[in-house]
Formats: sequence, C-alpha cells, structure tokens
Amino acid sequence: MAALLPLLRNPSPFFTSTSRPAHSIHRTCSSSGIRFQPPNSIKMEGRSEIAEEVGVSGGKKVFVAGATGATGKRIVEQLLAKGFSVKAGVRDVEKAKTTFTSNNPALQFVKADVTEGSDKLAEVIGDDSDAVICATGFRRSWDLLAPWKVDNIGTVNLVEACRKRGVNRFILISSILVNGAAMGQLLNPAYVFLNVFGLVLVAKLQAENYIRKSGINYTIVRPGGLRNDHPSGNIVMEPEDTLYSGSISRDQVAEVAVGALALPQSHYKVVEIVASPDAPKRPLEELFDSIKQK
Repeated sequence: MAALLPLLRNPSPFFTSTSRPAHSIHRTCSSSGIRFQPPNSIKMEGRSEIAEEVGVSGGKKVFVAGATGATGKRIVEQLLAKGFSVKAGVRDVEKAKTTFTSNNPALQFVKADVTEGSDKLAEVIGDDSDAVICATGFRRSWDLLAPWKVDNIGTVNLVEACRKRGVNRFILISSILVNGAAMGQLLNPAYVFLNVFGLVLVAKLQAENYIRKSGINYTIVRPGGLRNDHPSGNIVMEPEDTLYSGSISRDQVAEVAVGALALPQSHYKVVEIVASPDAPKRPLEELFDSIKQK
C-alpha cells in the first residue's frame, strides 16, 4: 500500500495517452448521474451578488484554496499574469512564501484549512474576494478518511463560506470518472484504484452535487490524468460523464479555470478536459459555448 499511495496524487499512468486522433479519445454517452438545474432563484447572503451574465475580470480578487499544490500554484501564477489580485489560502504561510519566487504585491497569503469549518474560511475569504477557485487535494497519509475530509467536506465548507460572504462565483477542479459508476466504468482501472483508498472519486462527486444544489454560480472542471510537463496538445472539452481516459498538462487545467472567470459561457456547467495533439486549437469561449447547461 505504501508503494501505491504516491500514485494517488497523480493518476495519469492509469489514463490512456491522447497521442492519437482526437476522435479516438475514449468517451461514453451513457449517463444516469444526478442532474440539477441552475438554481438561479436562490439568493446569496452578504454583499451584493456578482452579476451572473458577466464574468469576473482582471483587477478583481480571487481566493484560491490549495494555492501551493501542483495545480493551485499554476492557477495563482496565471491569475497574477492576467491582472487579478490573489488571496492564496494555504496551511503554512511562511512555507508558502518560499513556493513563489516573485514578491508580487497582488499576491496575499492567508492561513486556511478547508477541513476546519466554514466560519474560519469565511473569515479569511473576507469581503474583498470576488470569486473562489478550489484546487485542493488530500495529502498522502494512512488516514483513509483524508480524501473525504478534503475532497468532500472541505469543498462543502468552502461553498458555505462563500454563501456567508456573498461570493457568488465558484470554480472547482475535480476529475473525470467521478461518476464512473453511472458511466458503466466500474471496472476502469483508474476508477477502481482511486476509490480503493478513501473513495476519492465518490467524495469528489458528492461535493460536486452539493455545489450544484447550493445556488452558487459554479464551473466544475474535470481534468483527465494530470501531467506536470508543458502542454503537448490542444484542449479537448466535452460534457460531463463523457471522457474516461486521457491526460492533460496542469498548465492547461489552470488555463481553463482562470479563463472561466471571465466567460459567462462557463456558468453553471460541468466540463471534462483532456489534451490531444490532433485536436484543433479552439478559444476557451468557443469550447465552453459548445457545452450545454444541464
């Protein structure tokens, strides 16, 4: 088990490479997962809502949970590059400062642990955050409840903190295959492996469902196997419960998450993304526009 635990943080070996024609990326059209209509009638508490028909543009402040993780760090860097201010939620502020080489005045570090409840998170999110991006992931340990504490309860705590602060834009980094059971992928090696220790994908799916019922304006991004190298193909974006293999650079995951902030086409949508060298390069606006709301 000790030899297997490190792989939980990078499931890409279990996802088939996409170095083949874009049309051959593994998809499935079967889906019996829970669907929720965008609950636009539910009002957020706290300060005024961000208008749902417009995006969150550069110059605004974004709270990033999991900011020092492999994907979270890239999200922070791309946010800063696009002119956003960033409030980076981290467990260890001093350690986090050594993770980022530049002393960008637009970057603020705050101590935040998603497992400690929504009240503490609401305090650090504050009244000055316009959106929240959740890029958390459990740390390797022998605690089999860790995935549930972080990927389910932790995400729920973040959503509730947003509701308390009136933050009405939430972007979650999840994973393809979270609804694998409904897709007929129970025996998919990635689905089996990631659920053996801590029910990782089940925890993520439960958190997704909570977000969809919360009334918050969400975008849920489900990437394939995560790669640390630079992008080697173009982004392929499909509706939820479609892809069951493929991989993607973390840089491209960050690109989609950050890009979604400014695109109304991404509102109330769940998208699945991988990369393929044979896929045509398409702007994010066009990719999101091709996905219909459920």
